[in-house]
Amino acid sequence: MAIEVGTQAPDFELKNQHGELVRLSDFQGEKNVVLVFYPFAFTGVCTGEVCAIQKELPRLQNDDVQVLAVSCDSPFTLRVFGDQEGLEYPLLSDFWPHGAVSRAYGVFEEEKGCAVRGTFVIDKAGAVRWSVVNGLPDARDEQEYLKVLGAL
Repeated sequence: MAIEVGTQAPDFELKNQHGELVRLSDFQGEKNVVLVFYPFAFTGVCTGEVCAIQKELPRLQNDDVQVLAVSCDSPFTLRVFGDQEGLEYPLLSDFWPHGAVSRAYGVFEEEKGCAVRGTFVIDKAGAVRWSVVNGLPDARDEQEYLKVLGAL
């Protein structure tokens, strides 16, 4: 079960597609975070979702908001995926320990070995302000993220 709105977001430290460490707590007090979990790079729905975020990036990511996308793919896979799709935001690898961050957020699918489609909007104080969790085949609407961010 996904973590609830109003709770403190579990902190984490993951490598991005360039091998750099990214910590959720680095944004606390500075930026709201749109934390997007997706199953796997190079799959149809996932590619569509991350490319939709890229298309809206000027409105989604700015001085007040950071987008972070998380999958259980390796950082090397994410590097190729990000380069191929022209993604200009961090793709974080929850590869090892496998799915630890996805589990902490309650969005890890044990049978498939990947995250389901969970999105969490985390405010500058580190609290979850909004979330949506969809099953593996069900894409999310990035326009919802914009609405939530507009209300913060």
